[in-house]
Amino acid sequence: MKHQDLPLPPHQAARILVIKFRHHGDMLLTTPVIHSLKAAWPNAEIDVLLYEETRAMLAYHPDINKIYAIDRAWKKQGIRFQLRQECHLIKKIRKQRYDIVVNLADQWISAVITRLTKAPVRLGFDFPKRRGVLWQYCHTHLVPTNTHHNLHTVEQNLSLLEPLQLPNIDSTVGMYYADSDRQSVLQRLTGVTKYIVVQPTSRWFFKCWSESNMAAVIQALQDEGHTIVLTSGPDRKELAMVDTILGNLSSRGNVFSLAGQLTLNQLAALIDSAELFIGVDSVPMHMAASLQTPCIALFGPSKLTSWRPWQVNGEVIWAGDYVLLPEPDAVDTKTEERYLDAIPVETVLSSARRLLA
Repeated sequence: MKHQDLPLPPHQAARILVIKFRHHGDMLLTTPVIHSLKAAWPNAEIDVLLYEETRAMLAYHPDINKIYAIDRAWKKQGIRFQLRQECHLIKKIRKQRYDIVVNLADQWISAVITRLTKAPVRLGFDFPKRRGVLWQYCHTHLVPTNTHHNLHTVEQNLSLLEPLQLPNIDSTVGMYYADSDRQSVLQRLTGVTKYIVVQPTSRWFFKCWSESNMAAVIQALQDEGHTIVLTSGPDRKELAMVDTILGNLSSRGNVFSLAGQLTLNQLAALIDSAELFIGVDSVPMHMAASLQTPCIALFGPSKLTSWRPWQVNGEVIWAGDYVLLPEPDAVDTKTEERYLDAIPVETVLSSARRLLA
């Protein structure tokens, strides 16, 4: 269907649903879509449908009216329980009588829910793997994806709004948290007002720098009088990595570890008040970029075009500038290879000193 065939005059959009089922970082990068829709229809109620485990990324977004969620833990209680919960959720969503559904997801359930809303405008991507009558039937408009390989994920998401012909697009990524999150961080860092956040871990270890390299940077910054706060996820492998880094330091002095201790929203509050963020390709890296905290992002071998930190206030140090990296889609995610080790310690330190100056 062509753009001019839209059955709904833009000024009539009162209720909008945005659907995205993916990981935490992906959810954060949907916020420009939400900002743009709210800018176009300030009085519209914008709801989001996501996976329950990613709720925190959007929980305090000021432009979101309500969050609906599919809990992937439902299936652990049996197929009947799962279907019952999903049917209940769909009934609640159908009652909202949405004017526009923006389906950013590629799962079949997203398409089915999109169709069942009966919204006059139902936007989806024309994914090559989903070409067929059913996917088309679920959407009123399918937007091509043939240019996505040249676009950042933010730009890919925003391209789905093209049929709406919005007068302005807001490409700002926004991470929000509650005042209680800030207070919780202040209690953990009693008396500490200036600090550098270092996030050395990712759930994918091929995205990580070696513990010895990270320890060398922390040691140098510590010796120069800076306070360091180490963070990580709660996974035992990430915690072990942080312990190894701490073990490589000559002293713990002005180095604090909050590894595995913070919620995502508390982590956002911590990063927001930091002098500098140093981290690998991970959710906290995207959070730091969105919060405009001075940031050094150690990157590789993920696809730089699609996943570099958007609107970063700082520097992206790409391992591909130092060594030939494998194609992102060809990387064995279980490999022990540390591709980032090609990045010199002194390069990271030089960047840190520039941003702290």
